[in-house]
Amino acid sequence: MANNIHTDLAPAAIGPYSQGVAAGNLLFISGQLPIDPAAGAFAADDIQGQTRQSLTNISKILEAAGLSMDNVVKTTVFMQNMGDFAAMNEVYAQFFTGETLPARSAVEAAKLPKGALVEIEAIAAR
Repeated sequence: MANNIHTDLAPAAIGPYSQGVAAGNLLFISGQLPIDPAAGAFAADDIQGQTRQSLTNISKILEAAGLSMDNVVKTTVFMQNMGDFAAMNEVYAQFFTGETLPARSAVEAAKLPKGALVEIEAIAAR
């Protein structure tokens, strides 16, 4: 059985999907745009600020499920420009510091929703 995970501390879904879905011991977090939920707009115009906000949104959804960034086992990072990889990675490394880091894929996408520079999805395990 699956359960919807929702928090007002992360942006609301902009379509027919959930912020997160808990299924068994896994939590699947939908791709998080760099939207500041309080402002309803992008938190920054640069890749580092947008990466920070996307990962903050993920952390808030994890907290709503009683988990933390240490529970993340896989992420997928979608970037508008692979040339931003090093700058994105610098911020990403601040959020994942445990002994066992999550597996990750990073891909360049021709276009992301709302013109974002980055979108990040995650899978966590209890």
